[in-house]
Amino acid sequence: MSERIAVCPGSFDPITMGHLDIITRAAAMFDKIIVVVMNNEKKSYTFTPQERVEMIKKCISEQNNVQVDMYDGLLADYAAQHNACAIIKGLRAMSDFEYEFQMALTNKKLNPGVETLFLTTSAQNMYLSSSMVKQIAGMGGDVTDFVPEVIHDDILNRILSKN
Repeated sequence: MSERIAVCPGSFDPITMGHLDIITRAAAMFDKIIVVVMNNEKKSYTFTPQERVEMIKKCISEQNNVQVDMYDGLLADYAAQHNACAIIKGLRAMSDFEYEFQMALTNKKLNPGVETLFLTTSAQNMYLSSSMVKQIAGMGGDVTDFVPEVIHDDILNRILSKN
């Protein structure tokens, strides 16, 4: 039987407890999860792709079947190159669904061999986003409950140095 590989893409700028929850739950369903740091040219980022990869690696160090990578091309191509059978996307609210559904259909057209699976966020993370974390931290708020402890200080140092 072949290895069941899933890709979990995102910008992860920075990774939050919500992201980590989705990754952990997906890791229980697949033989291997590849967390892929993607770049969207329409977004401006606080952390470089390599910094985001390193932060994620710190957060998933205990999970043996999770690896981290970065990619600038089409997600459907990345999934094909890595023999992934699934793309894992986390949903917080209905507002996420419309965009993610459109992307799922597009990825299926580009790569018929990959399915997109939507995991709903845990109730405690429904409101949580990387943007929210950056906004709270930038205004001196406490983000301890929103980001993994192992990268908390990295996030604060970067965000506060930009203000």
